[in-house]
Amino acid sequence: MVRGAPRKEHLDEIVLQAKARKVSGKQVRALRRAGLLPGVIYGNEIDPITITLNHREASRILPTVSSSQLVEVEVDGARHTTLVREKQRHPVSGSLIHVDFQAVSLTEKLRTTVSIILKGESPAAKVYGGVVVSGQEEVEVECLPRDLPEHIEVDLTALKELGSSVYVRDLVVPAGVEVLTDGGELVVVITAPISEAALAAAEGGMAEPEVIERGKKEDEKF
Repeated sequence: MVRGAPRKEHLDEIVLQAKARKVSGKQVRALRRAGLLPGVIYGNEIDPITITLNHREASRILPTVSSSQLVEVEVDGARHTTLVREKQRHPVSGSLIHVDFQAVSLTEKLRTTVSIILKGESPAAKVYGGVVVSGQEEVEVECLPRDLPEHIEVDLTALKELGSSVYVRDLVVPAGVEVLTDGGELVVVITAPISEAALAAAEGGMAEPEVIERGKKEDEKF
């Protein structure tokens, strides 16, 4: 893992307007019908705050927000710096039905997961027909909230030979960020392509499963 990399540049601040709510249970359905999205803000330093957001605005913004991206939730004029911890969706329509926010302190380190994004094209894949096999897709990190990267990029153009690989210990992270995931975990490797002959041999060696009791009577079936 490379330390001391430049700190990330912060993108435009994400701010969501919310209002405190008192209703719960079955009454929440009426809020959804009125175009509101229920949610909650919780954290070690605050009592849980039940809230509502504008459903249309939240549905436009929240799908693009990662679990490691800071979101400012303004509740009746009071701002809370948060991370989105859970986005619940309707099982049929897929629309948002509830959101959980975790309030964080800007002066205290936190632990969370950050996704890994593969960028570029490996010369080994392009020239030799190598196959890009990904392993670890996210890592656990510890840092101050303002140092939290939205994701960690891996440059595939550096993987020039078959067998080239990147492990967690090779990841480049911003200064102030400590990766807690085991450094020996594989992130990505370029493997040799499987030849048609090898594939045919593998398929030919697969035995058909034995069928037992083909003549079982109808009244014995479940």
